[in-house]
Amino acid sequence: MANVVRAALVQATWTGDTESMVAKHEEHAREAARRGARVIGFQEVFNAPYFCQVQEPEHYRWAEPVPDGPTVRRMRELARETGMVIVVPVFEVEQSGFYYNTAAVIDADGSYLGKYRKHHIPQVKGFWEKYYFKPGNLGWPVFDTAVGRVGVYICYDRHFPEGWRQLGLNGAQLVYNPSATHRGLSAYLWQLEQPAAAVANEYFVAAINRVGQEEYGDNDFYGTSYFVDPRGRLVGDPASDRSEELLVRDLDFDVIEEVRQQWAFYRDRRPDAYEGLVRP
Repeated sequence: MANVVRAALVQATWTGDTESMVAKHEEHAREAARRGARVIGFQEVFNAPYFCQVQEPEHYRWAEPVPDGPTVRRMRELARETGMVIVVPVFEVEQSGFYYNTAAVIDADGSYLGKYRKHHIPQVKGFWEKYYFKPGNLGWPVFDTAVGRVGVYICYDRHFPEGWRQLGLNGAQLVYNPSATHRGLSAYLWQLEQPAAAVANEYFVAAINRVGQEEYGDNDFYGTSYFVDPRGRLVGDPASDRSEELLVRDLDFDVIEEVRQQWAFYRDRRPDAYEGLVRP
């Protein structure tokens, strides 16, 4: 019998406040559960606007502790209610002055499994993230969940192949990549990088982008979220480039082992020859 996992993702428009944004995602999750999904992921800093279009201290108000903040506690309740694994990207405050771009991973029974902190922090027009976030310091964890081994890589991280590979070496079967990327910057890379990462590392990738324009800048987030398999093929059609959407797709995890036997990329790695990659 095929090892098929029904997975979901949400690309959403900003509602104007955290309460309604979280409530909207709860309803998407309930709909995904009704459609048989067992795992779901949300977009980068899902419960807030993409405030990094500006550099203003007022936006530290979106930060909360992980896992003890209100959003992650609420998502744990949602996981228990729906029986789904949930990937929850939020703005994390660890202590005064220590802020991270983070995703919590919650198992289907509501238990908190851990978090990933974004490693690569951009600082360019429209993406002033170094103003807010410290670089991640928790490595590339892969979480044993009710649906399999799930990892996270966040937005700008996707331009760096090293983390994708480390997630594969750590046993990932599905990697969620919550993002906020806009139409005029690198849209063509959106169609290229995650499929290439899925092929190179032989796992499934869920690529999630925000959609629409928000109040703090001119970025036009173009959605087009999708699932891609270890052969680099889209699983069903991508989401709209203009509208909010819930995607639910069946992922055949048996394909992972088929590809790893056929292409044997992990067998033919040469870590003994890669020393220069980590020199400053």
